[in-house]
Amino acid sequence: MRIAINDITISYSDEGKNGTPVIIFIHGFPFNKSMWNLQVKELKDNYRVISYDIRGHGNSDAGNGDFSIELFVKDLLSLMDALKIDKTVLCGLSMGGYIALKAIENHPERFDALILSDTHCIADTSEVKEKRMKAIESIRNSGIEKYADESIKNLFAPESFTTREEEIAVVRKMIVKTAKESLCKTLLALSVRKETCSKLAEIKVPVLIMVGKEDKITPPAAAQLMHEKIKNSFLNIIEHAGHLSNLENPGDFNEHLKKFVASVY
Repeated sequence: MRIAINDITISYSDEGKNGTPVIIFIHGFPFNKSMWNLQVKELKDNYRVISYDIRGHGNSDAGNGDFSIELFVKDLLSLMDALKIDKTVLCGLSMGGYIALKAIENHPERFDALILSDTHCIADTSEVKEKRMKAIESIRNSGIEKYADESIKNLFAPESFTTREEEIAVVRKMIVKTAKESLCKTLLALSVRKETCSKLAEIKVPVLIMVGKEDKITPPAAAQLMHEKIKNSFLNIIEHAGHLSNLENPGDFNEHLKKFVASVY
């Protein structure tokens, strides 16, 4: 489905029953809403489940301006308003987690609970910023295929390269299908985002934090840091998984997800 918000058209899926609690899934970079298909399938019998493509990703328009985490938050809130959703559970992975944390910081009244997966609260270090700038340069000069191959190396746990070949191929395709300009604009937005660690203690809703045991991008230590700062939060480390724990070990991921959402409602 498609809907016009904030001067762009957003592509989204809306499954389950009206009148049931709402869960919104926000994908990571540089993926799209299809990364949540297994979670949507698992939850749609009991909840209204929405996943959407962040602007410039999947089938959503990019618009004309620069990207920022704040703009992505504005898009999320506009989507909720357009779909007449007052409150929701928000689940974000990686960049989706950055958006979720910034959204709850500025609009706490709109969220019943938070699920933070393979993400962290710190801003980019100068070293990480430099890596992002090099990635932009590589995309512009050497194309997306090379960038996709480099990215894949860090996204998955070593064992996934033999046990999850299909998922890896799907993720690579998602990256390659993302427009060059959107990749560069998003990398820039990620590099200048503000930290959210200092606001974690203010979060009053239930929070579930999940992380792949072998996540190299946002490691378990980063999840532990958030867990310590968010009062009464739950932390689950997902075995046999790297940065895409919902795809690498969907069984464990979905069990924790269902249990947590049931406890909220």
